[in-house]
Amino acid sequence: MSIRKLLALISFSIIFAGSSVFAETTFEKIKRTGKVTVGTEAAFPPFEFVEDGKIVGYGKDILDYIVAEMKVELNQLDLPWQGILPGVLAGKFDFVATSVSIRAERAKKYAFTVPIAEGTNWVMKRIGDASINTPDDLSGKVVCTQLASGSEKATKEWQEDMKSRGLKGFKELKLFTAHPEATLALANGTCDAQTQTVPNLAVVAKKQKGVFKLVGPITDKTYMAWVTRPEDTDLRNYISLKILEMRDKGLIDKSQDKWFGFRMPIPSYGHLPEGAL
Repeated sequence: MSIRKLLALISFSIIFAGSSVFAETTFEKIKRTGKVTVGTEAAFPPFEFVEDGKIVGYGKDILDYIVAEMKVELNQLDLPWQGILPGVLAGKFDFVATSVSIRAERAKKYAFTVPIAEGTNWVMKRIGDASINTPDDLSGKVVCTQLASGSEKATKEWQEDMKSRGLKGFKELKLFTAHPEATLALANGTCDAQTQTVPNLAVVAKKQKGVFKLVGPITDKTYMAWVTRPEDTDLRNYISLKILEMRDKGLIDKSQDKWFGFRMPIPSYGHLPEGAL
C-alpha cells in the first residue's frame, strides 16, 4: 500500500471515529433545538385520548410536566398503536409518550422508563352474562382485544395456558385497531369478553355502570411505562427521574385520583425483567 493511500485511510478512520465519539444523542438534540417530538396513541382512555380536539389524560399530565421541566416546545403525534413502537425505532419521533406494557421481549429491544401505572391484563364481560365468572370461562367464547398489543399476546398466552390444562381454546379471537373498538364490540354482543389492562377496564366499568363487569386477571402483576430507543438511555433516565419526582411531590396521586378514581403505586425499581436495557 502506498504512503498516500495509507495516509488517506488513517485520515478517514480519524474522521469516522471522531464522528462516532461526538455523535449527538437524541436528548442533546432536544436541548439544542428546543423541540421534542413524541409518539402517542390518543385512543387509550383515560391515559391518552382526544377531548374537544385536544389530547388529554393521565399520560398527558405526565408529559406536560416533563416538557415544562425540559423548557422545550412539544410536538405530539397522534398515531395508531401499530405504528408506535416501529416508529420510535425508525427515528420518526424522539420517544414514546403512550402506555407500553413491560414484557420481557420488549425490554430487550426498547429502553423502558420507570412505570407510570399497573399493566396487569384482566377480563371484562357484559353484566348479566352468567356463563363467564372466571377467566377460565373464556374457553369456547369469542374474545376481543387490540391488534399487536401486549393484551393480544397476553390473551393468546392465556389461551395456551387453558389448553395445557385440558380446556378448550377460544371460539374466536377478534382483534381491533384500538381498545375502544373492542369495548364497543363487547357492548353490542359481537364478542363475549374483552381483555385489556386493568386500569382502563376499571374506568370503563365505572363510567358505564350496569353494562360491564370485571372478571379477573389473565397475567401476573405487570406495569406500563414509556420507552425510548435503546441507545437513548440518557433520555430514558431523565424521563424516569421526572416521573419519580412527580410521584414524590404527590402529583402522580393527584392525577390518578382525577383520571382513575383510585391510586396505583409507582415503584422505583424491580419492575423490569431480567436482561432488560
